[in-house]
Amino acid sequence: MKKMSTRILVEAGVFIALAQILSFIKYEMPYGGSITLGSMVPIIIFAIRWGTERGILVGLVYGFLQFALGTHFSYHPLGIFLDYIFAFGCLGLAGVFKKNLFSIISSTALAMLGRFAFHFLSGIILWYTYAPEGMNIYLYSLIYNGQYMLPEFIITSVIISALYKPLRNYIKRQSIL
Repeated sequence: MKKMSTRILVEAGVFIALAQILSFIKYEMPYGGSITLGSMVPIIIFAIRWGTERGILVGLVYGFLQFALGTHFSYHPLGIFLDYIFAFGCLGLAGVFKKNLFSIISSTALAMLGRFAFHFLSGIILWYTYAPEGMNIYLYSLIYNGQYMLPEFIITSVIISALYKPLRNYIKRQSIL
């Protein structure tokens, strides 16, 4: 892993704190998952600015905090890893492409798709008992997790698009530090 300077660590802490605060403004689903007021935006901006590796690490820390400070829907160790640690770690994938707004939105989609994949797996492995009788568990997990992840992606993409122009220099400045 690349060295993390004091500046990067401070930015990571500030962005994780901001994401955590934004995560409290939400509509919560009955069995977990929520639609927030752009809580993933700070983690995605960090990943875009400092790269995928550091972004994944910050996403992992944020995922742990989501579990530690949030509503607990699962205490199963696999659920903690799938629904919190790994799912939010995927937000670091937003640092893969950062050439222009289109590539940043594509990276955001990749990050959200990674997060969705872990929630989808958790739905199949751990939450299948909540599926209506006779319903395919894969379809149940797809629908349940999609109904909060799609709006979350749309909200995040709109905010990232609105912030792109004012933050363009901030995002690019990391290469000269």
